[in-house]
Amino acid sequence: MDTFRSIEAFVRVAETQSFAEAARQLGVAKSVVTTRVQQLEEFVSASLFHRTTRSVRLSEIGQAFYSDCSELIGRTQGLVEQMRDMRDAPSGMLRVHALPGFVLGHLALMLRDFQDRYPGIELDLVVNDAVIDPVREGFDCTLQLFAPSSRALVQRKLFPVRRIFCASPGYLKAHGEPRQPRDLPKHRLGLYSRYPTGEHWEFHRGKDRVALDLKPALRSNSVHLLRDYACEHAGIVCLPTAVAAGEILAGRLRVILADYQLSSFWLSAVFPPTHRSTFKLKLFLESLAASFADGPPWDRALIERGLIPPDLIE
Repeated sequence: MDTFRSIEAFVRVAETQSFAEAARQLGVAKSVVTTRVQQLEEFVSASLFHRTTRSVRLSEIGQAFYSDCSELIGRTQGLVEQMRDMRDAPSGMLRVHALPGFVLGHLALMLRDFQDRYPGIELDLVVNDAVIDPVREGFDCTLQLFAPSSRALVQRKLFPVRRIFCASPGYLKAHGEPRQPRDLPKHRLGLYSRYPTGEHWEFHRGKDRVALDLKPALRSNSVHLLRDYACEHAGIVCLPTAVAAGEILAGRLRVILADYQLSSFWLSAVFPPTHRSTFKLKLFLESLAASFADGPPWDRALIERGLIPPDLIE
């Protein structure tokens, strides 16, 4: 038995919950993965998985075994990559899944600088706002707002994502400006559809909290569409500052209810523990973190003009 290959197969099946997908990712036949896992189970004299025709899940012993095994595989893969890259420049494919609201208008400069520094690294960057499992979908990491889809994944926070309500001067001139959150239902609203709180919203002003349900006239999973909707004087929208800041600074949108804050989310890199030490991913995340070490530049510009408060509500 090749102990390392058997442990690697076990970890990959545990992460994907599929022998077929583990085989695809490892580039071997499904029967090879099955044999390697069976050999490992015989070696430790215990069943590592509960198998049915519909699912594969870790047994109690498998769960206890998984953490150390995933760390071993991650450290070994990272060490091998570093040894190769000490001889040659870092190279190979890095697959990243990322949110449109962050990528569009904000990531291209960082990507240019990263590839200028590491020209041998190819990037396959898929832009989509769905919350995915990077292991099952075959990504090295995903850049997302919400909690990881599995407790087995690692989350590294990068920077806060603030949200604000805003509207065009034309809309506010025609329909009036809300003075408190309870005025919002009187207006046509455009809201993002994938916040985990649904239609329930909480507004904070000092120690005061206002909670209410909001029913939008336009619900969309595209914050860029909501921004354009507001710029066409169609209604009041809630946007992340990453998407709204340019239009606000140009005067095409205005922050409303500026005295009230919404809770902020964090943009995080989410990846499997086996990828924690891989060299390409480590370089990418270090470059990304360095680009936003002083906080998002779009927030700094709004804070400097007194348009949003410097403190966060989480």
